[in-house]
Amino acid sequence: MNVKAALSPEDIARACAEAMWAEDDASKGLGMEIVEIGPGFATLAMTVRPDMVNGQRIAHGGFIFTLADSAFAFACNSHNERVVAAQGQITFIKPGKLGDRLIAKAREITRGGRSGIYDVRVTADEVVIAEFRGHSRVISGTWLPAQDQ
Repeated sequence: MNVKAALSPEDIARACAEAMWAEDDASKGLGMEIVEIGPGFATLAMTVRPDMVNGQRIAHGGFIFTLADSAFAFACNSHNERVVAAQGQITFIKPGKLGDRLIAKAREITRGGRSGIYDVRVTADEVVIAEFRGHSRVISGTWLPAQDQ
């Protein structure tokens, strides 16, 4: 029996997120937190710190992209397959500000074979800050070991 037969999709998603989070020094180092996780979706949050603003005194786009990319990563790795980004694109809509709690909600649009497409909306107080679209690619390996039974 493999792990997928023993656990629900929700349990698998949470266990994969825990395994990924344990090794994700970048997301942890930026103060991100996992708010919600499930099969094909993830919500992460991050507060804009003083070291995350640019010369315009607004959130640097690279940090917003990184938050969206991390939410994308947790969403596409929620099925116990190891998955990496093949491509990511972001459109900035409004600036994030110092002290904003940014929320990135990623959701699976399509997944088949080794490819997937995920959309991520980044908001601050219900105001849309950015829209991200990521294309994923399954690589070898899993997050959870198979159970021998």
